[in-house]
Amino acid sequence: MGRASRTGSAVSIWSICLSLAIGVTAPPAVATPSLGPGQTSAPQVTWGSCQRFLGDGAHDIPTAQCATVPVPISDADPTGPQAQLAVIKIPASGQRIGALFVNPGGPGASAVDAAAGMGYALTGSPIAEHFDIVAFDPRGVGYSTPAVRCRTDAEFDAWRRNPMVDYSPAGVAAIEQINRDYAKECADKMGTAFLASVGTDSAARDMDTVRQVLGDDKINYLGFSYGTELGTTYLEKFPDRVRAMVLDGAIDPAQNTVDSVIQQMTGFQVVFNDYAADCAKSAGCPLGTDPAHWVDRFHQLVDPLVTKPGPTSDPRGLGYSDALTGTFNALYTPQYWKFLTSGLLGLARQTDAGDLLMLADEYDGRNPYGHYSNGQDAFNAVRCVDSPSPTDPAVWADIDKRTRELAPFQAYGQFTGFAPRDMCAFWPVPATSTPHPAAPAPPGSVVVVSTTHDPATPYEAGVNLARELGAPLITFDGTQHTAVFNGDKCVDSAIVNYFVDQTVPGNLQC
Repeated sequence: MGRASRTGSAVSIWSICLSLAIGVTAPPAVATPSLGPGQTSAPQVTWGSCQRFLGDGAHDIPTAQCATVPVPISDADPTGPQAQLAVIKIPASGQRIGALFVNPGGPGASAVDAAAGMGYALTGSPIAEHFDIVAFDPRGVGYSTPAVRCRTDAEFDAWRRNPMVDYSPAGVAAIEQINRDYAKECADKMGTAFLASVGTDSAARDMDTVRQVLGDDKINYLGFSYGTELGTTYLEKFPDRVRAMVLDGAIDPAQNTVDSVIQQMTGFQVVFNDYAADCAKSAGCPLGTDPAHWVDRFHQLVDPLVTKPGPTSDPRGLGYSDALTGTFNALYTPQYWKFLTSGLLGLARQTDAGDLLMLADEYDGRNPYGHYSNGQDAFNAVRCVDSPSPTDPAVWADIDKRTRELAPFQAYGQFTGFAPRDMCAFWPVPATSTPHPAAPAPPGSVVVVSTTHDPATPYEAGVNLARELGAPLITFDGTQHTAVFNGDKCVDSAIVNYFVDQTVPGNLQC
C-alpha cells in the first residue's frame, strides 16, 4: 500500500467538502515577490480565477485566486523545459499573519483540492481570518503539468481485475513482469528526465519558490500523512524559513521501505480488529461475533473472488483486488465502516456488494464515467524516487511472511517462500533520497500530531518523528487517519493557538 497510501486527513471536515468543486471569481493580479536570504529571483505569475482547476463551483469561495508557477525540470538546466505548478491562494479575511501552506499527502493527492475544501470549511475561523490558505500541486500531481499518467483508463481497469495472488515461482514471475511493464510504460510516456524530477526533494524546493512568489520571508505549514514528509524535508532544507509547522499523521523519515510496510500493515490489522469489534455489536454482522473467527470469516467472503467476481449492479462485478482495496479504504475512517459492512453482507448473501466496489473506485480515483485521476500514477512516481526499494527477492519473501503473521486479514493462501518485488524495484530512475532521521528543528518551529489507532501512519511513527525533531507531540486517542480540524476541540484549539499566537503546546494527550 505504500508508505502513506492515501490522501491525508481523509476524515476531516474540510476534505468532505472537496466534492463541491470550489473555485473563484477574483480579478487577476500580478504578484510581486519578496526574496528571502540567498534567493536571487522568483517567477512572475498572474493570479486569476480557479475555475480552470476546480470547475464551476467558483461561487463558494469568491476571494480565492489561482496561478501557475514555472519551475525548471532540471536544476542543471534552469532555462530548459519547465513544469507548471498549480497554486491556489485564499486570502486572509482579516489581519494577515502570513501564508498557511497545506498538503494532504498521498503522495499524489491534489493539494489545490484540499486547500479549496479547507478554505470553505474554515470560513469565519481564526485560521481563515489570519492566514492566506495556500497550496500547490507538486510536480506531476493534480492540476500541475505535465501530470504523471502511465496508464489509460482501460489499462487501469484491467490492472484491477488481476488478483495477483499466485505466489508460486511462475506466478511471482508473472506479477513482476506486470510491474516491469508498468515501470517501462511510465518511462515511455513521461520520460526519465521528468520522472527523476518528481518527488519530495524537488517538492520542498518548489515550495520555497512558491514562498518567494507570495513575498513572505517565512511559511506556516500544515501537512497530513505523506504531507509530513514534505514538511520534514522543507524544514531540513530551509529551517530558517519556517514560522510554524504542524505534521499530522507522521511519516518517520528514518524508516526504510521494509519497516514502514510492516508497521503500516500492522496498523491496518489493529483497525480491522476495531472495525470487526464494532460490527459485532450489531445483529447480522457479516464477520460474526467471535473475535477468533473474524479474519477467517473475512477470507471466506473475499477469497472466492479470486476466481469469480462478486455480485454488483455495476457490470464489472467485485473482484478480489477491489474487495481488498475497498476494505483498506474503509479502515481509514469509521465513517466508511457502514459501507464495508454493506459490501461484506452483499457477498455473504450473494446480493449486491457494490459498496465495496464504490470504496475501491474512490480509493483509485475512478469517477462514475470510468475516468481515473492521475493520483495513483503520481503516488507510484513519487514514492519510487523518494526511497530506495529492495531488489533482493528474499527481502520481499520475508516481508510477505512477516505481514502474514502481523496482518492476516490481508493475506491470501499460504506462505510459499516467494513474493513479487514491488514496482519500485524496477523503476527506471534511481531514488533521490535515502531514509535518515530528521534533523533537530529550531525550537518552537514544529508540532507533531499522532493518532493512537491510525492505520496508515501508525502512532509510533509520530512518536519517533517528534523525538527526532525535538518537537512536542499531541496524541489523539482515536481510530482514524489524522486528527487536525476533524472536530476534536482539544486538538483543534491547540493547533489554532499555535498557528495564530505561536503558543507551543507541551506534550498533550487528547
